[in-house]
Amino acid sequence: MNDSLVVAGGCFWCLDAVYRQVEGVKDVVSGYTGGHTANPFYEQVCAGGSGHAEAVEVVFDPQVISREQIMELFFVSHDPTTLNRQGYDVGTQYRSALFYRSEEEKQFFTEQIQHAQQFWADPIVTTLEPLGTFHVAEPIHQDFYANNPYSGYCQVIINPKVAKVRQYYSSWLKS
Repeated sequence: MNDSLVVAGGCFWCLDAVYRQVEGVKDVVSGYTGGHTANPFYEQVCAGGSGHAEAVEVVFDPQVISREQIMELFFVSHDPTTLNRQGYDVGTQYRSALFYRSEEEKQFFTEQIQHAQQFWADPIVTTLEPLGTFHVAEPIHQDFYANNPYSGYCQVIINPKVAKVRQYYSSWLKS
């Protein structure tokens, strides 16, 4: 059986790169959600006018990795205390957000934010939003890090995040 969570924490390439190396994660799909534009595309979302966030759907086997572990990786992989920004990526499309499908999932996300707050000096600004339509991003954005390891963005922005996860969560990683 597989479960999934939809999360946003800056550029989707970063979260995609982190989650793909975790044991029990079956798939990571980069996409757009939380906006008002039908059929958004990358350039439109990056321009900030669609209202969508760059997000990932993390599909995982709960017999191997718990949703609490998925959330722990989420809060370690980006800075949830910066509003509409992750590093040089600025705008609502890069917001920290959790997209829920049910009241139970909303409650779970609320509890995870409260738990994570103890590890951050500044208030967590991660939003809770109902999951509307999840628009799968263009093929070039799927598994971007593995397909473009030498791009400047991967080298400068993604590599440190991946290294941090490898350092602290090596027992959770695929062999």
